Amino acid sequence: MAPSVVLNGVDISSLNLKDKGEAVSALGGNKHNYVPGITPVNNCSEDDYPYDHFRPAFPEYSWDSLKHVPYEDKGLLGDPHYCNLLDAATDVFDYTPKIGTEISGIQLRNLTDAQKNDLARLIAHRGVVFFRGQSDWDVEDQLALGRYFGILHKHATTAMPKKEGLEEIHVVYTDEKGADQSAWFPVGYFWHSDVTYELQPPSYTSLKLLTGPPRGGGGDTLWSSGYAAYDALSLHMQKYLEGLTALHSAEEQAQGSIQSGRHVRREPVITEHPIIRVNPVTGWKSLFINPGFVKSIVGIPKAESDAILKYLNTVIMGTPEIHVRFSWQKDSVAIWDNRVTNHSATYGFHPHRRHAIRVTPHGEVPYFDFKGKSQEEDLAEKYGYKPKNKDGSRFGNYND
Repeated sequence: MAPSVVLNGVDISSLNLKDKGEAVSALGGNKHNYVPGITPVNNCSEDDYPYDHFRPAFPEYSWDSLKHVPYEDKGLLGDPHYCNLLDAATDVFDYTPKIGTEISGIQLRNLTDAQKNDLARLIAHRGVVFFRGQSDWDVEDQLALGRYFGILHKHATTAMPKKEGLEEIHVVYTDEKGADQSAWFPVGYFWHSDVTYELQPPSYTSLKLLTGPPRGGGGDTLWSSGYAAYDALSLHMQKYLEGLTALHSAEEQAQGSIQSGRHVRREPVITEHPIIRVNPVTGWKSLFINPGFVKSIVGIPKAESDAILKYLNTVIMGTPEIHVRFSWQKDSVAIWDNRVTNHSATYGFHPHRRHAIRVTPHGEVPYFDFKGKSQEEDLAEKYGYKPKNKDGSRFGNYND
């Protein structure tokens, strides 16, 4: 017989997951009544939920096809040492050598233009930058920062807030009634870079968590560095890919909306982009592939295309040292460079509510430049690192 779980003299073994969470909360929810894998549920009152106006809606708008829009990267104006931004911070630290930085002591709503430029430059170098405690950074502030970085994208199929006039906001929402949909899709399928099928896929994208699971309750997001993915490839594979392009398709996303009975606001497109692109701020080469939208490589046989894409997606999804994982808290904000990262949310947070809003500015048309550099080689040259062992000819430092 399985052992009983007793909290402060109360046996909660027979309770369901939701009631166990409520019991943990009611009985103190601390180290003296810890239950492995069970986190207290914060029951949101439907009558006075403060973010009701940001719940998802699918209005039947119809929009014209996207055309080329002007773009100037603010990261090019940033200070190389990020002095304007970091002088106002109380702490800054990297999550991993390859990707992810958290900054403390800064309120995003108070950023000067010079600090925004530094922030863009830092995001371009680090892939994603995190901030916590941004309760005063409201939706208008988030939109304003997005517009500072570029003309905002409006999504053709996904949810926008039920409050009118916020068509440039993308809503992420799963409540207590939501079902885990991971069984419907192949493993790793949710890794993606946002709307890469557009003519000018997004640059500096922000997501703010309004309501989410408590610590340990799941719902983390992972990012994968396109710079580091490129550097993980052999020199032969890098050279092979640098002359190739791939087709990014919106058709599957549009069909999913139609099958769900929802309106598609803009006709789906298929767009050709280089497999290796160069970031205009860093000058580094990045692998620009994702499992969600990339369907084929142009100009090679299907069998070869399928095999190469399978391998590249495996590198993106399955190389731990190029990943960063972020555990959200209420009012946390992540801002990432959508051009040089892929990301994936995690399931497993039921029965908690997870509610966030995203703002997505257009970037430049993706391009490849033979003058671009490898991130790893550039940093090795600047800081005297040993070049990466790509052929296995030298003994490494793996020791776990």
